Amino acid sequence: MTAFWTEADYDDHELVQLVRDRKSGLTAIIALHSTHLGPGAGGTRFWHYAEPADAMRDALRLSRGMSYKNAMAGLPMGGGKAVILAGADKTKTPEMLAAFADAVEALGGKYVTAEDVGISEADMAAVAQRTQYVSGLPVEGEDAAGGDPGPFTALGIFLGIKAAVKHKLGKDSVEGVHVAIQGTGSVGGGVARLLARDGAKLTVSDIHMDRAEALATEIGADTAAPDAIMSVACDVFSPNALGAILDDAGIARLDCMVVAGGANNQLQRPEHGPMLAKRGILYAPDYVINAGGIISVTLEYLCRNDKAPCDINEVRKRIALIPGRLEQIWQESDSTGESPDQVADRMAQALIGR
Repeated sequence: MTAFWTEADYDDHELVQLVRDRKSGLTAIIALHSTHLGPGAGGTRFWHYAEPADAMRDALRLSRGMSYKNAMAGLPMGGGKAVILAGADKTKTPEMLAAFADAVEALGGKYVTAEDVGISEADMAAVAQRTQYVSGLPVEGEDAAGGDPGPFTALGIFLGIKAAVKHKLGKDSVEGVHVAIQGTGSVGGGVARLLARDGAKLTVSDIHMDRAEALATEIGADTAAPDAIMSVACDVFSPNALGAILDDAGIARLDCMVVAGGANNQLQRPEHGPMLAKRGILYAPDYVINAGGIISVTLEYLCRNDKAPCDINEVRKRIALIPGRLEQIWQESDSTGESPDQVADRMAQALIGR
């Protein structure tokens, strides 16, 4: 692996820290992209990477995405991200989580962590035993912000898809609109259920096809194989799994009018946003449409620090602003000829002083 600061995904990050703990076997990377608006906030990903360079690339790209996401969501937080490099067997131990928590604590509040792929609410509760800089902790009652960010992320994506359907297809409802959903976990499954409730026609897929088939039976959807979901003829393709799927080959396979989903860093490289636009496909910038989860856990963290209750209605009100932000981006894209991702990046960069 070459020096990370020479990599294309390094974007003048304020801090990139390798964390090693021999006793527990922990290897992790904590990346802070920007603290211009506040502490770098973003989840911790527990994942097995075939190459160490892939872990560094994830940390750099995801932390920059969090800077943009928090800024565009109007949150007083900067952008950060952590990745814990899992072994091939994906063994996670209390000792590893404790060592990671100590590393977060040692940063003195510059980084606030949360749940992400491979990390559970219970893991975050364990981390919180050793550091206060944790958001998205389990909450009691249905009227409090925090906890699992997945349902809040799904709500924002659902509202964003409705806005995209109106902008691109001129329809005020998703009834009868065909949406192909890649990934049926907490986020993708939540999006599917919300769309099904409003009468959308759905095709779902997941690398765990038993999960996709169970969801399809529950909501009356069709299924597609993981290697076929991007080629399904549909109105909306909604990626809700891992990122970087919109590359040359992926975009060429699309047979849709809209791409709108919750996966982070969907565009493999900057040139792929304009490539989508050239094909006439409307793109919902991922860090704008998928901000519902970070809105919830950030408000929970801020309220906890202030020792104040956090009303879930405030979370919902902020999530309800996501469609308006997307519409602003699309209108500017239509008027300037820039692709939506370029417009959104420019807006976010201005907000973080870049």
